[in-house]
Amino acid sequence: MDVFGGEIRRRDIFRLLVLHLIEREDQYGNRLIEEIERITEGVISVNPNTIYPLLRQLEAQGMIKGDWEHPDRRTRRYYSITAAGRREHRRLRAEVEPFLDSVIRSVTLIKHEIYGDAD
Repeated sequence: MDVFGGEIRRRDIFRLLVLHLIEREDQYGNRLIEEIERITEGVISVNPNTIYPLLRQLEAQGMIKGDWEHPDRRTRRYYSITAAGRREHRRLRAEVEPFLDSVIRSVTLIKHEIYGDAD
């Protein structure tokens, strides 16, 4: 589901989530997909056609570094964050937070309008 007509993607939320998760622990593509779905309780689903190009882009930009779990068989590619990735993560955290706050505010106002003070 692409919430708010593509704003989630345009606002670098996937990029921020990926860097955040990789900063916590080395990750591979399918695990990132599962984690994002877990965090959002399935509201946001990421498909491989989104996550793998993003991982390649982040690696090409020096934000993350990928290593094959078994280099001779090219199984899972685990990604770790670099110093540049940590800086980008900090930048995105500051930049994306006002957008997330506005989404929360908007959804709360919509809910209040429709359901009133049912709390």
